[in-house]
Amino acid sequence: MPRLAALLVALLLALAPPARAADEAAFADAVRGLAVDGFSEKAAAAEALAATGDPRALAVLRAMAEGALYVRKADGAVVLGERAGREIALTDPATGAALGNVGSRDLSKITVNNLLRTTLAAAIGRLEIADPDPARRLAAAASIARDPSPEAVATLRTALERETDAAVRTALEQSLARMTLANPDAAVRRSAVEALAGGALTPQVRALVAPLAEGDPDPQVKAAAQELVDRIETQLMVVDVALNLFQGLSLGSVLLLAAIGLAITFGVMGVINMAHGEMIMLGAYTTFVVQEAFRAALPESVFGLYLVVSIPAAFLVAGAVGVALERGVIRFLYGRPLETLLATWGISLMLQQVVRSLFGAPNKEVANPGWMTGAWEALPGLVLTWNRIAIILFALGVLAAVALALRYTAFGLQMRAVTQNRPMAAGMGIRTGWVDALTFGLGSGIAGVAGVALSQVGNVSPNLGQGYIIDSFMVVVFGGVGSLWGVLAGAMSLGILNKVLEPYAGAMLGKILVLVFIILFIQKRPRGLFALKGRAAEA
Repeated sequence: MPRLAALLVALLLALAPPARAADEAAFADAVRGLAVDGFSEKAAAAEALAATGDPRALAVLRAMAEGALYVRKADGAVVLGERAGREIALTDPATGAALGNVGSRDLSKITVNNLLRTTLAAAIGRLEIADPDPARRLAAAASIARDPSPEAVATLRTALERETDAAVRTALEQSLARMTLANPDAAVRRSAVEALAGGALTPQVRALVAPLAEGDPDPQVKAAAQELVDRIETQLMVVDVALNLFQGLSLGSVLLLAAIGLAITFGVMGVINMAHGEMIMLGAYTTFVVQEAFRAALPESVFGLYLVVSIPAAFLVAGAVGVALERGVIRFLYGRPLETLLATWGISLMLQQVVRSLFGAPNKEVANPGWMTGAWEALPGLVLTWNRIAIILFALGVLAAVALALRYTAFGLQMRAVTQNRPMAAGMGIRTGWVDALTFGLGSGIAGVAGVALSQVGNVSPNLGQGYIIDSFMVVVFGGVGSLWGVLAGAMSLGILNKVLEPYAGAMLGKILVLVFIILFIQKRPRGLFALKGRAAEA
């Protein structure tokens, strides 16, 4: 049987068409040519392999770019290799047959450098440009643009003639325009500039056409290039303003979440709660605990739901601590703001130490669920992350829920009654003591919910809340003590103002300028933007 198989293989090879045999020989020679020493020689060999047009060349070039192409020391054969434990599984690049496993000592890796990687990417792009998958053709169009050779230009023109996918056609036109900007023919350069003007106006395009705008000998090309540069600079300015605005809204939403609870405990009740930041921290650590419980006890497919469960859990934990704090300490200190400040500051230190004892001092990482990862590129350069977008919407949702609860629920009515006229509320049968406790618990619970959101944009640490307590007080005072709408306006205004000042004054000086602005504003308007009555407010 082995002799019969050998005779059959020999017969098939003898009967194979001469062109096919020539193709096999050309492919084999091109693959062997990759085993040279110099990087320039390897680049030439890679170009020669790609020029064969053989479909198998794509796998070889990809393996070479990924560092998975080897020379077998025993016979000098070029083989594909894939790590299999401590050994490397070999594959014949011509037939795809498995050649067994060998140790790394039996192989010599075909190394590449950055220049060679660029050559390989362009060669791979030329081969992938005919791939049935539009996504691969799209990537190939970008890869070919790195190679301004006449062969690459011809490849792009041929691909453009047969391309039917609109997105891929646009990418091919853009790549072709990039490669023909240096063409000696002014009409070709002008067409290239016009093609780039119809695509994405990115800083990379500006860098390509800026030399033409500065010194192209043809006045029409120069004018077209200058117009394109002006358009790009205008768009980049708009993108920069939009990005600062988005970052300001993002910071404002974080401040809003941190300050909503404080607007209740300080604005409505008049309690200076220096432990408010620790309520935020407790909410963040509750999120971490829920995350770890999901990882340990539930399948990975439902892991993303941990964040949904964390919201009520954080509210209950922080709210319970708030009720205990009000019943155990703060109710004895109403009307004594200095003692309240000192007592809650001491409690904040205690809570930080309790958390350090339970979880340790190092930061804890809370992962974003899959539906909150990634970003949306609204414009070239304007990238909006999904977690920040989600936090902005979440903050507005929490504010709306609190406003509706205070306006339309029985507890909200009782809380407003106790705030505005305690003796009359008590005379109507309202248990003012428990309303105080639940109001403080509501403010603390909302702070815990803020901790859930903050865990999605940074690490969780015992000092997490300290970074937001001062800013939260500034938001409440600036917006108007006791006003939820004032909190919204104050948080968004201060967030945007911070981000507008940061590029020019720096983060620290920007905060100082914001503080000075608030001090001057309060001098003119002591009750803030929106003034409401409360225990601490003058009638």
